[in-house]
Amino acid sequence: MSNAKNSMRTALGRVRHHGASREGTGHFIALRATSIALCILAPWFVVAAALSIGDASYESTIDFISNPVNAVGVILLIAIGLYHMSLGMQEVILDYIEKPFTKVALLFLNVAVPLVLGVGAIFAVLLVNFGV
Repeated sequence: MSNAKNSMRTALGRVRHHGASREGTGHFIALRATSIALCILAPWFVVAAALSIGDASYESTIDFISNPVNAVGVILLIAIGLYHMSLGMQEVILDYIEKPFTKVALLFLNVAVPLVLGVGAIFAVLLVNFGV
């Protein structure tokens, strides 16, 4: 092991690209990537749904979801939207919650609730699409 005294790297070089928790860069990039994906998927969904579901009936909504392209788009919108929400809430919890037990409980709920909602919503889309 090289000692920090004997290293040829400067102090700035040893800490660059690590951040305080050594994982902030990946979180930052994931948040930006999901934002870009949602900027594409959300307007697509609004326009496609508005054009396809003209009379706002149950049958036309089922027809919209039954289209494979629309089903894949809705599933992507659900999954990416819930992941983006989870990333944002994790940031808020880590920054503003001080009590350790409350922080751990909220971080667990931040993973569990979007997972349950996502599985339920994706199951519903697949159920409508495959007509079980």
